[in-house]
Amino acid sequence: MSPSRDSPVIPNQGLVVPQSQWIFTEDELLRTPSILDGLSPDKERENRGKGVNFIFQVGIMLKLPQVTLATASVLLHRFYVRHSMIGAAGRSGFHYYTMAATSIFLATKIEEDCRKMKELVIACVRVAQKDPHKMVDEQDKEYWRWKDNILHNEDVLLEALCFDLTLEPPYKTLFEYLNYFGESDNRRLRNSAWAFINDSCMTVLCLMFSSKQIAASALYAAAKHCGTAIRDDEEGRSWWEVVDVDLKSIKTICNHLATVYENVQVKNGRDVSIHERIPEDGDESSAKTRAPASRAPEDPVTDRPDGNEESRKRTRSPSEEHDRTAANRQTVDRLDDLTTNSKKKVRKMINGHVATNGDEHSLSPPDVSRQIGADTVDDISEEGEVEP
Repeated sequence: MSPSRDSPVIPNQGLVVPQSQWIFTEDELLRTPSILDGLSPDKERENRGKGVNFIFQVGIMLKLPQVTLATASVLLHRFYVRHSMIGAAGRSGFHYYTMAATSIFLATKIEEDCRKMKELVIACVRVAQKDPHKMVDEQDKEYWRWKDNILHNEDVLLEALCFDLTLEPPYKTLFEYLNYFGESDNRRLRNSAWAFINDSCMTVLCLMFSSKQIAASALYAAAKHCGTAIRDDEEGRSWWEVVDVDLKSIKTICNHLATVYENVQVKNGRDVSIHERIPEDGDESSAKTRAPASRAPEDPVTDRPDGNEESRKRTRSPSEEHDRTAANRQTVDRLDDLTTNSKKKVRKMINGHVATNGDEHSLSPPDVSRQIGADTVDDISEEGEVEP
């Protein structure tokens, strides 16, 4: 990290207070309306995951951005904090597929990524019936049933959310972190962190932690998975202290993700290190996501005594120059041998004496041109090695 660089961009402070109203403890999430109506906590979490999976499948059909799908998943999770999935005491419940479709409809408006109602309804019918090629038109009863439910439940969803549509998914915050720590070009780290955020949508983490904490946890889990260590700042602070996120919260989120991965059957031969749980009170040195800032990376100009531009390249000793020259000569000789062998092979092919498994085959010049490239034959002909 550069000492002159400003602090990483934090989420919009105007969104911090409204989002904090949707943060609950784990005990509070065990008293949701669905659980109070008799649904087991595990079944309730499973149904939430099915609803988010429905959102992702419909989003793929509609080619919606991942940010829009993440927004829809947050709306779905928040809705079931105030409404039940099953009916009880003379009231009807709200099925997770129906509310997932409504969440997509509202999320496309929030993120200004709208799709036609007809396209949304057709995609929902196809995903719900597990038939991606099903013919659906406006004469179909299923079409009107889904359309009426989406339009009706949009008002119910808005009332449950108290018209609080201030959302900021953790993707933007993650991107800011990667840029600040100089890891934006680390494709494996970037993709892993992005995947961890995608997987967090299947859980209730958005109801327990802020987007900043989820983004930092995704970076932590990705760094641990990829074996990347992020250097401390010039004051010796760890990277999670720089972004003002508690390490214990990061490990708690990572363990929630580990629970999701443990429930998924892992194929043989695949890396299972992402399923390992992290001791929340353990020593950070075992995670290897932090690199001490004992000494900044060596600069080829400023670290040399003279510090001028001519000293960028390190001066080699005479013995190193001799070894380098000898290695270059060996490489050139090897390339000459390969070129000579290639020319001999082409000469034999054109003369019609190519041996394959002990048999002789005659090839005309046009066939040779098609197999080895006409430009190759022309280049050899110009040198006088082979007559056209």
